[in-house]
Amino acid sequence: MTHSVSCSDNWELADWKGFQKVLFRLQRRIFKAVRDGDKAKAKRLQRLVLSSHSARMLAIRQVTQLNIGKKTAGIDGKKSLTFKERFQLEEILKQNTKTWKHQGLREIPIPKKDGTKRILKVPTIADRAWQCLVKYALEPAHGENRRFVSPDATSKKL
Repeated sequence: MTHSVSCSDNWELADWKGFQKVLFRLQRRIFKAVRDGDKAKAKRLQRLVLSSHSARMLAIRQVTQLNIGKKTAGIDGKKSLTFKERFQLEEILKQNTKTWKHQGLREIPIPKKDGTKRILKVPTIADRAWQCLVKYALEPAHGENRRFVSPDATSKKL
């Protein structure tokens, strides 16, 4: 008897701890390269993070499951993604690693106490995933430039 594995099973059974280990290793290598002054190596490693399957999956998980604003719709009107759409987004991020273009921002007027309004601009889920992916690549280098702290310590302080 064959058992077909659904997208939800694939998503739920993904090796999230393994993805985190791979990403942390890459971030640690970026941190060390910046600390040693090897900017070319750090830049290559940052590109490697952007093209990493583990980093893409963790970025998508972050914006679709873990973030507080995960149910906020962007300009495309999507509040959440199905399991299948998450895998499709991973493919889109993979294909557009070097040529990502944001899709625009949804503007939401928020009233202030003095009667005026401020505009809250909300990106799409895909743009949020891309921003998270770029954050994973830049964060270790930024932490090194601030102080001599490890990549896991910078996440806790933000």
